[in-house]
Amino acid sequence: MKKLNGKFALVTGASRGVGRGIALGLGEAGATVYITGRSSDDSLQAEALSGNLQDTARQIEALGGTAICILCDHRNDAETKAVFEQIAQQAGRLDILVNAAWAGYEQVFSPDDFTWANKFWEQPITTWDAMFQVGLRSSFVASQYAARMMLKANSGLIVNVSYWAAQRYMGNVPYGVNKAAMDRLTKDCALELQEHQIAVVSLYPGLVRTERVLRGAEFFDMSNSESEQFSGRAVAALATDPGLMQRSGTVQVSAQLAEEFGFVDIDGYSPKPLTKESAI
Repeated sequence: MKKLNGKFALVTGASRGVGRGIALGLGEAGATVYITGRSSDDSLQAEALSGNLQDTARQIEALGGTAICILCDHRNDAETKAVFEQIAQQAGRLDILVNAAWAGYEQVFSPDDFTWANKFWEQPITTWDAMFQVGLRSSFVASQYAARMMLKANSGLIVNVSYWAAQRYMGNVPYGVNKAAMDRLTKDCALELQEHQIAVVSLYPGLVRTERVLRGAEFFDMSNSESEQFSGRAVAALATDPGLMQRSGTVQVSAQLAEEFGFVDIDGYSPKPLTKESAI
């Protein structure tokens, strides 16, 4: 029997990338997975990134899971609210929320104007706004709605996707500030939810083979890279951990969880955990 049978999860930003991979991992483990994204967004289409909610749903179902697509722009609070209302009406509960929605890379990787490595005084304000709107702010809003549902069951897991830039400079000031704030959001929300047996953690993936990373694969050492689904297996392991509440408020690294819980990547490889010093 799959270990998350009977559980209901929501993964935001599941059209592609780490969000899609986490949705796949939860579906593989037996959860019913609600997935949100902006599949028809013009800016994403302009970048020719593959993937949409329907593709993710088909992949989840191929793994034997159940997926429910909800088109949602998490910059729009009314649309976010509607997502949780639909889950409450259909499922009556929410066991897992993964905040993976992210717009922070939009426009900064334009071939005509690569702004990622610009000094902070040269950064377009739109980069800051994108990272904090669909990233930090959207995670806060979704966590509010999720917590209200989880309080009724006195249990739950909220996962915020973050990264080592929270702990050291990684070439882009808005990015580092965003990830540091994400980890602070995790820590403080965990403190307030502790008595209600609702855990909140930050998840650090490694070098993930997303569409964007694969585009620039020649610039990376891919020998220790991870599939998108690997982080989903990490979240599934967390969701079934009897000692989950002892992890609440902390950073969890996907590859470290793999070593602890004994799972491997979809190709059988065991990625080595990155550290603050080795992360790229």
